[in-house]
Amino acid sequence: MERLAQLEHWLQSLFPGESIALAPASSDASFRCYFRIRLVGGGSRIVMDAPPGREDCGAFLRVARLFAAAGVHVPEILAEDTTQGFLLLSDLGATTYLQALADGDADALYRDAIMALVQIQRASRAGVLPEYDEALLQREMRLFPEWYLIKQRQAVPTPAQQETLDRLFALLLRNNLSQPRVFVHRDYHSRNLMASDPNPGILDFQDAVIGPVTYDLVSLLKDAYIDWEEAQVLDWAIRYWEQAKAAALPVSWDFAEFYRDFEWMGVQRHLKVLGIFARLAHRDGKTSYLNDMPRVWTYLHKTCARYTELRPLARLLEQLENQPLRTGYTF
Repeated sequence: MERLAQLEHWLQSLFPGESIALAPASSDASFRCYFRIRLVGGGSRIVMDAPPGREDCGAFLRVARLFAAAGVHVPEILAEDTTQGFLLLSDLGATTYLQALADGDADALYRDAIMALVQIQRASRAGVLPEYDEALLQREMRLFPEWYLIKQRQAVPTPAQQETLDRLFALLLRNNLSQPRVFVHRDYHSRNLMASDPNPGILDFQDAVIGPVTYDLVSLLKDAYIDWEEAQVLDWAIRYWEQAKAAALPVSWDFAEFYRDFEWMGVQRHLKVLGIFARLAHRDGKTSYLNDMPRVWTYLHKTCARYTELRPLARLLEQLENQPLRTGYTF
């Protein structure tokens, strides 16, 4: 309640004499809170509460300005108090892609999201964002045994299984780190994209880094919250690849090679997401994320089953779930 009182006091200093009612705008997996306020004169604003010591307003501000300069639709910074951890932002609306997809034109939405992604990547330059380096990629994958296997599945890896994981993590890292580097949003998916004008509105970008070129496309097309037929994923991946080449982005001129990198990047992300969802449930009490685990598990298993080098991980997953290996196509 003290934190809320501080926020209300800050807003009163911005809008003296106005009666301001805060309504929850969204929630996420972090310590940030978002509220929507409606102004007497019309219109609405979004207020971000990012508690100092837990969240970094500076990162949000830095990336918002980088992405705005790239020409994509991000919230405008209307007022800021980084000492207290409060930001006043323009309102990109209340309809996420995930909500809009219930009755919207998925192809139109995703084509817009792909165009915006290419714009972000075209603006990439070194030295302005942290590196998505080996230590961070490795740390993310380690969430899988620590939280998904041990906490969620109550399955402590045997020495042989741990050796398999170590070997495969090293294999994935070599692929991920060999990919060309661009700006990476890190959570470019249906809950962080808003159906807006211009479309899409882009949120939750404060953890952006310089990293593998395929990462955000995997986040978008192999989304933890909604899945698509494989033919549709391939279609959108090809559309991105063609636009990326036309924009002189550093993607492979061989689509099969590009798609293999895309899928292997996905394995790293799916390992991380399973670990994060388990951690959110067991450490933070946010159990709703458990509902999305089967989708992410399926992405992970299907991809590992396609590639000879990754099949040991597919077999480990089968040991946990007692499901047979299905190989599909292999690159």
